[in-house]
Amino acid sequence: MRKAKPKKRYVLPDPKFRDVVVTKFVNNLMYDGKKSIAYSIFYGALELVEKRTKENGLELWKKALSNVSPSVEVKSRRVGGATFQVPTEVRSERKQSLGMKWLINYSRKRGEKTMTERLAGEIVAASKGEGAAVKKKDDTHRMAEANKAFSHFRF
Repeated sequence: MRKAKPKKRYVLPDPKFRDVVVTKFVNNLMYDGKKSIAYSIFYGALELVEKRTKENGLELWKKALSNVSPSVEVKSRRVGGATFQVPTEVRSERKQSLGMKWLINYSRKRGEKTMTERLAGEIVAASKGEGAAVKKKDDTHRMAEANKAFSHFRF
């Protein structure tokens, strides 16, 4: 970047659990600035998770998020005339945000009736190490493993 780095924006913790990560998740979940609806979807999903599994919903959600977060990814790097997929480590903040986005995206693609049920289903599946979001992480890791030979092109 030519200019000075932009200031880091800090988000406030959520009202129920006093957790910043929950707020970031809800901000990703939100559509059209409807934050209260996003909060109600998230809290409702955690209650559903607690009913289904008889465990703490927040802890299960954190476990699901850690199961979905990738540790390596591939980035395209042009060397000469060829483009190589170079495996790189993922920064902790990007790891977290990718995990959140995948969890939300694959929740939206599920077949249940309401978004609360979809999100709860995806959280339960991801905490067990299954589901579409975990498959996405595994695919990302497999891609990085397959392109390990190009890791000397790292930038």
